[in-house]
Amino acid sequence: MNNGPERITLAMTGASGAQYGLRLLDCLVREDREVHFLISKAAQLVMATETDVTLPPKPQTMQAFLTEYTGAAAGQIKVYGKEDWMSPVASGSGAPAAMVVVPCSTGTLSAIATGACNNLIERAADVTLKERRQLILVPREAPYSSIHLEHMLKLSNMGVTILPASPGFYHQPQTIDDLIDFVVARILNLLNIPQDMLPRWGEHHLSSDE
Repeated sequence: MNNGPERITLAMTGASGAQYGLRLLDCLVREDREVHFLISKAAQLVMATETDVTLPPKPQTMQAFLTEYTGAAAGQIKVYGKEDWMSPVASGSGAPAAMVVVPCSTGTLSAIATGACNNLIERAADVTLKERRQLILVPREAPYSSIHLEHMLKLSNMGVTILPASPGFYHQPQTIDDLIDFVVARILNLLNIPQDMLPRWGEHHLSSDE
């Protein structure tokens, strides 16, 4: 049985929706995945604004903080700086089998679509693309411009999954956490990682046909 990739790159950029990234990190840790964590300066500012989490500025102290915050095992979360070109995610020979950018700013989406590699997040995505590995982008913007949509189409044609942070309501959410879990559950489903936050459509349906 395939239970998804053992090693995953998780990047957070400066769009609203830091809760999605933090929740996904927590879920990946609980499923015993090794997480290679990247975060932009803008994402750190957004996180401090939207949540009660303020990350330490240095990769080593951030790694220790996130390990304690999520209850991860030692070495399970690996944090890299924006210009750490010697990190595994910067090369096809060392990068994980999948990468998720959540939330994904439209600026990051544009950079990935055009092959820019100005920082480690962009380089890691470029490596994932060139190695034909799984790349999931979770944009959070409203409304989208024609440029945004053109970049999404271009990336989709390359095999990238565009998963907008647009929660559904058929599961009758009662809290904001329920809405966050909807999006995170969809990400986990795409990664083929087990999750029990959201039942699949029709999973508990009883047919009314005679």
